[in-house]
Formats: sequence, structure tokens, C-alpha cells
Amino acid sequence: MYQALYRAYRPEVFDEMLGQEHIVKILKNQIATDSTSHAYLFCGTRGTGKTTTARLLAKGLNCTSDGDKPCGTCPSCRAIKDGTFIDVVEIDAASNNGVDNIRELRESVNYPPAVGRKKVYIIDEVHMLSSGAFNALLKTLEEPPEYVVFVLATTEVQKLPATILSRCMRLDFRRVPEGTLIEGMGNICRKIGIDVSEDALRIIASNADGSVRDGLSILDQCISGGEKVIGTEEVLEFLGASGDEDFIELTEFIRKRKTAEAIEYLAHILSDGKDVRQFMKDWINHYRNLLMTKYIKDPRSVINMSEENIDRIRRQSSMLELEHINAGILELSRALNEARMSTQPRILLELAIVKLCLGAGEIRAAAAALKPAKAQVIEIANVKPAAPTPKEEADPLDSYFGEDPLGAEFKVNKEESVVEAAAPVSHQEQSEEFDLETVWSDVFSDGEKRMGSFYMIGQNGRLVNIGQNDFTIAVTSAIGASHIEKNRAILEELMEKHTGRRRSMIITNGDEDNGGRSIEEIAAEAGQLIGIPVEIE
Repeated sequence: MYQALYRAYRPEVFDEMLGQEHIVKILKNQIATDSTSHAYLFCGTRGTGKTTTARLLAKGLNCTSDGDKPCGTCPSCRAIKDGTFIDVVEIDAASNNGVDNIRELRESVNYPPAVGRKKVYIIDEVHMLSSGAFNALLKTLEEPPEYVVFVLATTEVQKLPATILSRCMRLDFRRVPEGTLIEGMGNICRKIGIDVSEDALRIIASNADGSVRDGLSILDQCISGGEKVIGTEEVLEFLGASGDEDFIELTEFIRKRKTAEAIEYLAHILSDGKDVRQFMKDWINHYRNLLMTKYIKDPRSVINMSEENIDRIRRQSSMLELEHINAGILELSRALNEARMSTQPRILLELAIVKLCLGAGEIRAAAAALKPAKAQVIEIANVKPAAPTPKEEADPLDSYFGEDPLGAEFKVNKEESVVEAAAPVSHQEQSEEFDLETVWSDVFSDGEKRMGSFYMIGQNGRLVNIGQNDFTIAVTSAIGASHIEKNRAILEELMEKHTGRRRSMIITNGDEDNGGRSIEEIAAEAGQLIGIPVEIE
């Protein structure tokens, strides 16, 4: 039966491990000097070798070879590889997380090893154990029999009780460098007779994000079509990503301000089934590469691509101003952030393209062309109308804005056509300490990891203020307010994490502020009423 690459080429000795040299050095020395700990905690991201290293440790403790241990060839090593060694017990804590399961484990610990020197218990995803199971394990974990070794593996070490952490020797597994991944996957490809280009391996390693298992899974699916030669096109097709030529061509359309051609080219790219959000991420990375090649003479150390592609990017970078690259990164990042909570990410990307093609300079020029000859610009920054004097008639703006719609005071000098804005109120000063959009985005990044329905908060509410002791979320519906209220504890906890202070949450009706209109809409209508263009800063 066919085995996946990450199973078929699992390391059998320490020297075959990809990365984790700091852990391999510790374990090899402990096995050689017979100074192993009674309990280990292996923690790190997925696919970095935690379970594989636990099995290698079990082999080393029971290996019968006279040389380096484990040898991978003695009866004990082969039995552990095949999963038939009775003294090595692997437990999946995700499905065996109850107190009864741990009690059975405690009973089996009392029996000495049947064929080996040590009994090794490997508990995977140990953070999934219930609190009762953790308590049942404590005494056994602290003082097990001398012939027992525990290896606990987890991807979420923060969920473990401090009483467990203090009883184990902790070893942190790092993400495997891309260079190491490329070398390891290249060796496997040569063993199975597959010709994979180095550029293709670079793309796979980049998308593996430091996980050996993820990298081998991608490689496995790329070669599953039966092709003996695999290039970048095959890898990009599988990943749903786009090649460098697509980003170079699209960026060139934007540089030449060809809006229609840029949108049509985007439609052609996405017609192949590319993921819009992934496309945004890759395009942002292209702009980053443009930035690197503009200032670094030899950027190969910071850009993972061939020398030919680097030269193409460098040529395009030489024709772009820093302002254009900066605008591309910021606009696409903003669109990607909004796309995370949107069901129509393609529209947001198309809007970003239009903005980049039009450019900030042309927007200002168009606005200036609409200004009356003698009119001056009104700057609105959280303003409120002053009451009319007894000798004057009420200004049209008074009836428009109502009472304190935006939270500060202003008065209109009609003779000079200028609005003088008073100082904002205190809560606005406090809000300026934070970028509301950035804080809200960070809160969502953490919230979506905790619960799948967290996106509903973004659909029904928005962060409008961060005060000294509270923060305000404006909601658009009663259902949205109810859902946000149910998650008050999580929101207050995440806001504390990203603002550095505990604040209570205030929920307001988003439709009440400004009559449900944005400040831009209010400014436009205000300009029509007083006959003076209004610019928002």
C-alpha cells in the first residue's frame, strides 16, 4: 500500500532529522551518558518533528547496538518503527482525554518493561487532556518508576497547567529553515526518480512555513499526477497561486495608469480558480520584493527566487518611485485586511487596483478642479455647531448636524468662509493613541483562532473608540448586539492584550451616529449647504 512521503521517509536515526540540531544534540548526549530525564515536554508548531523525535528517543533508550543509538537496524529499532514494540506506548490525548484513560495508564506503569530497558509513554496533543486527567497524571509524572519515561507533545503549550510544566524537561521545536527543507525534499526526489526544479522546491518550502510535514504533503500532491519532471508551473497550479510574471505584468499596468487593462488582466488570472486572498498576499510580497531590490545590491539572501526573476523585478523596481511601492503595499494590505471579513474579496481587490491606477495626486487634482475660485477649504475634525447669536439666523448647518453629532465644537465665520475647530473632547484624544483599524484587525486575528463564528462580530459591529477605561463598538442590528454581548469576556480580554490595559466594552447603535451616514457623506452634504468644498483630514 502506498505511504505518504512524510511517513515513508520518516527519520530512523538522529542524523536524518531535518533541523532541530539543538534538540538532537541534547538527546544524543543524554542517551550516550545515560542521563535522560524521566519526563520530556516537546512543544512547537505542527510538522516540526515532535512525534518523530519522541520515537527516536524511545529507540535510543531501547537500542541494543554498541555504537551510536539509535542504530535503526537492531530488532528493537525495527519493532518500534513498525509499531509492534510492546514497551513503547503512543496515546492520542485528543481521543483519550478522560480521567479513566489516565487511570489505565497509571496501572500499566506499575509493570516493568517486557522486552526493552525502558517503557516509553508518548502522549500526543497533551493539551487536550481534561483538568481531571491532568490532576490524575501529576503524581505519576513527578515520580514514575525508574524504568518509565514520559514524552508529552503539544502544539499549544500555553494550555498546559503550570504543575505539568514544572515536572518536565521542556524542549522547544523551531520552524525548519527553508534551505534545510529544500535540501531534504531534493534528496527525497532523487531517491524516487523525480526531477524537481530548485525554483519549484523554493515555492513549496515557502508555503510549508517551516513545517516538514506540510512541505512533504505539498510535494506528494505535486508528484501524484505521475509527472517525472516538475517545475514552478505545476507547483503554482496546485497551490492556486500566481507566478512572478503575473505580478510583474499587473504592476506594470498600474505603473502606466491603465485601469481597464489591469482589471481585465486580473479577471484573466482569477478565471483559473486562483484564491483572491492568496493572490493579495502574494502581490504584497511582490511589492516587498520590489522594495528589497531597490535598495539591496544582492537581494538573494532576503528574496527566495532565481537570479533571473530577481533581475526582472530589479528592472521593474528601477522604473518605480518609492511612493508608488509604498502605496501598493499599504493599499493592498488594507484591502486584504477588509477581505478577511468580507464575502466579496474580489470587489475589494478591484477597488484597490482602481485606487492605485488613479493615484493620490490625480484625486487631489480632481478635487481642486471642483473648488470655486474664492472658496477656501474647510477642515472637519470631530466638529459640532455653535448656537446662533440672537442677531443672526440659524445657519443651515445647525439643522443639518443636530446636537453634538461628532463630539467637538466649531463656529462658522461666514465672511471669511472658514470653520474654526475647537479642541476635541478627551475621548478623542485618547483614541488617537491607537490605530482603531489595526487594533480591530489584531483582535480578529486572535478571535478567529478561538471560535469559528467570531467573524459575525465583524459583520455586525466596528470599533469606533478606545477611551481611558472603556472601548466602544457600534452595531448595526439587534442580533449583532446580542452576539457581541455574548462574547464580551473574549473581546475585553483581547482588547486588553492589544492595548495594554483592561477596558470595559460599550455597545452603541451604529445607525444612530450621524444618522447612519459616514463622515464623508456628511462632509459632502455640508459643502452643498454652505457652498464651500469640504476636505476631510
